[in-house]
Amino acid sequence: MKTIYFAGGCFWGTQKFFDQFKGVVNTEVGYANGAKANPTYQEVCNDSGHAETVKVEFDENVISIEKLVGYYFMVIDPTSVNKQGEDEGIQYRTGIYYTDDTMLPQLKACYEAKEAELGCKLAVELLPLENFYSAEEYHQDYLVKNPTGYCHIGGKMFHLEEE
Repeated sequence: MKTIYFAGGCFWGTQKFFDQFKGVVNTEVGYANGAKANPTYQEVCNDSGHAETVKVEFDENVISIEKLVGYYFMVIDPTSVNKQGEDEGIQYRTGIYYTDDTMLPQLKACYEAKEAELGCKLAVELLPLENFYSAEEYHQDYLVKNPTGYCHIGGKMFHLEEE
């Protein structure tokens, strides 16, 4: 098993998006790479410096890191700074965070390929994970619990595995 962390704007949709893929074993929403330990949602919304992030645990024998990063780029605007959809603020920044340095060559290759495709620098952070704090329970699987809840990701993106 491997673990990667994706900040892709509001974590509700990002979690639901990754949950659909074979090989994704578990996801959890939380707050990453901010200064304060165990921040609350209110603190994150008031510029604690954390990014809303989804921890993705996956079986690399079923789905590759390259495939996951490719999917990630399908549901974010990688050139937008601190904004995805209607959500604005530092907590909505985009980032790929890793804890396993052996993933870095693959992550860099994906990142550089996306820059080449777009012809510009990405606003997506590619950094080691500094910290990750689980979000409150009501945020976990939010769009499963609240199917009509807000999401910046279009609904058809939640059904890619079915195609």
